[in-house]
Amino acid sequence: MKTQRRTVLKSLIASIAGITGIGLLSGTKVNASEVKEAGSVSAPDDVPLFSGHTKLGNMVFIAGKGAHVAPFTIAAHTEIVLKELENELIKAGSSMEKVLKVTVYLNDIADYKGMNEVYKGRFGKTPPVRSTIAVAKGGVPGDSLVEMDCIAYI
Repeated sequence: MKTQRRTVLKSLIASIAGITGIGLLSGTKVNASEVKEAGSVSAPDDVPLFSGHTKLGNMVFIAGKGAHVAPFTIAAHTEIVLKELENELIKAGSSMEKVLKVTVYLNDIADYKGMNEVYKGRFGKTPPVRSTIAVAKGGVPGDSLVEMDCIAYI
């Protein structure tokens, strides 16, 4: 599994390099037309704001998921967010075990330990790499205590 993730991560880097025209690792460019978007979220005037996920080849990029409901505890919000990520991954044809990278945005860094208690073990035996960021004044959008996005493969 670790070797498979490493290979997929190399492919991701090569794809990104190809899109930007760098082509350092791949030797070939990826056409922007190969990017497939799904599950758009729209503004009140029906203009798409962002997609729930986007695919490029065998890679899937999941948009940030937050919990915008009571109860306002880090454990409850982390559970909701992880379920939302999992649901979006399944819609995209992937799974929690195929996640390569997670970014966690905390409304308050004091919630780090509580978030970790719910987070641990959710991505299989080999967890993905992760960045955790405490957001600036104003917090995570929509009154969520935590937001997460991820990159996975299919």
